[in-house]
Amino acid sequence: MDRRRFVVVAYEAAELLDIACVTSTLESANWHGALPYYEYRVATPGGRPVTTGTALRIDAQLALERVKGPLDTLLISGGIGYADAAADPLVVGHIRRLARESRRVASVCTGAYVLAATGLLDGRRATTHWKQAHELAGRFPGVTVDPDPIFIRDGNVSTSAGITAALDLTLAFVEEDNGTELARTVARNMVTYLQRPGNQGQMSMFVEPPSPADGLVRRIVEHIATHLRDDLGTAALAAEAGVSERHLTRLFIKHLGLTPGRYVRRVRTEAAAQLLATTSLPLAAVAARCGFKTAETLRQAFIDRYGIPPSRYRMTQAAG
Repeated sequence: MDRRRFVVVAYEAAELLDIACVTSTLESANWHGALPYYEYRVATPGGRPVTTGTALRIDAQLALERVKGPLDTLLISGGIGYADAAADPLVVGHIRRLARESRRVASVCTGAYVLAATGLLDGRRATTHWKQAHELAGRFPGVTVDPDPIFIRDGNVSTSAGITAALDLTLAFVEEDNGTELARTVARNMVTYLQRPGNQGQMSMFVEPPSPADGLVRRIVEHIATHLRDDLGTAALAAEAGVSERHLTRLFIKHLGLTPGRYVRRVRTEAAAQLLATTSLPLAAVAARCGFKTAETLRQAFIDRYGIPPSRYRMTQAAG
């Protein structure tokens, strides 16, 4: 069996975990397969060692400008040095060249900026670390940036969210290349899920705090989280807050980017995801606990949020 050539591009101040999540997953696949599946190398400008964003220095095995295809996969790491890398014509030019000679191209986190600078993301959906998504969209209007998913695959080009999302994306590659059984074995060895669904949100409402600048919004958000079964319509929430529906809607959009109705639906859906991943409750019981009137209503909300039905989500969580 031919090995698949996998080149990871790094640069000064690249994120170490962006690189290690990829290479460790590939090495684990090599350990557990009948034959080595992947030949992976780190390439840097000039083949020089680079100091990562965590101040640790790593060696390169290849000089970026001397890499020649064909390649199976070309992957661009992210990190705090992304802006300099995206502005470097040598880096951008050689990535553009190698992309033409690669079966698939991918980026991790802010590596999407480098891909965007090559033009490879024009006309495609892409993601990056949620903190940088707005900036990416502003700088590259030809790219449809979605800050929510863990990773997005658009044709032969994939982009992933921040840091450890690289593990999810690489597991998806292993599964595509070698089947579910090897991917499951690698996931177990790495003590992680087989793979989180690509459409799973990067941030949960339960860990992403609302803006502390507005105490009323914070109070209503806390009320929502602790009263999922209650009437959480905009009128009821406005009455709880002591303001008009219009004013509450304006505050939610300003501080959370969502209307009260959309925010409630999202929180209920994420609460259902937690229950599906951690309990064996039937879908109807999960729906009732989270404030959905029927299991079908939950199912539709789940597909809108995660892109997969609740049953599939539960299966992917158990598979890890």
